[in-house]
Amino acid sequence: MSGRHPSRPWGWPRRLVHLGLILAALVFLMLFLVLPLATVFVEAFRQGVSPYVASIQQPEALSAIRLTLLVAVIAVPLNVVFGVAAAWAMARFDFPGKALLGAFIDLPFSVSPVISGLVYVLLFGAQGWFGPWLDAHGVKIIFAVPGLVLATIFITLPFVARELIPLMQSQGSEEEEAARVLGASGWQMFFRVTLPNIRWGLLYGVLLCNARAMGEFGAVSVVSGHIRGLTTTMPLEVEMRYNEYDYVGAFAVASLLALLALLTLGIKTLLEWRYGDELAHAPGGH
Repeated sequence: MSGRHPSRPWGWPRRLVHLGLILAALVFLMLFLVLPLATVFVEAFRQGVSPYVASIQQPEALSAIRLTLLVAVIAVPLNVVFGVAAAWAMARFDFPGKALLGAFIDLPFSVSPVISGLVYVLLFGAQGWFGPWLDAHGVKIIFAVPGLVLATIFITLPFVARELIPLMQSQGSEEEEAARVLGASGWQMFFRVTLPNIRWGLLYGVLLCNARAMGEFGAVSVVSGHIRGLTTTMPLEVEMRYNEYDYVGAFAVASLLALLALLTLGIKTLLEWRYGDELAHAPGGH
């Protein structure tokens, strides 16, 4: 008996298959992710640093940056509150309409962003259901910041909830029940038991929600009216500059969006590296 393992003759073919799959994945990522992303920065700096900086410092660009951050600052916390409440309800209680609530949470994933924007126009536009009443009371939603916020909230609504629901379901409610037995109030139970257990999932949901909020185009485009300097976010500013053949300006603003996305990814990676052991041992950890 030579003592050879029966599967050894297949060792090299398996390694070749594994190597081929890895190379295929790397080539795919290079072609469809790294290369397009690198192109954005190459085009942004094609004419040098000075034109790049000048494009970013234009009043329209600065206004778009401020508006994008403002919309995200409003939309993300609201979706955090909704996501935590919805996850708690879905994971801890049985009630009529529970499946329907889950379907509504997933609705923004299946509806085109353009359609969601049109829905708000039909509701709050000048000729919409509530348009005449809003106009009579001097309230402006469509073609104004409130419309951008509403559209962004709708598009980003599922991210926090869908991150937390399976996490809380997998954790169970034993620790919360124990806290209640020991006399903890509802708020004490939430802040001392529930929140620490879901903090990593909540953080991931916030990062994803924030990235989506800053990069949203379709729904925001419909409700914004493209009023330069007032209702144009960074994605809309990129489109308008590109249509005006201001390629350096378009790619300059696009590079800022890419940097924000990379920053989000970097924060996520840093947290995973810094707290990897804690994440691995956390209930339902990633």
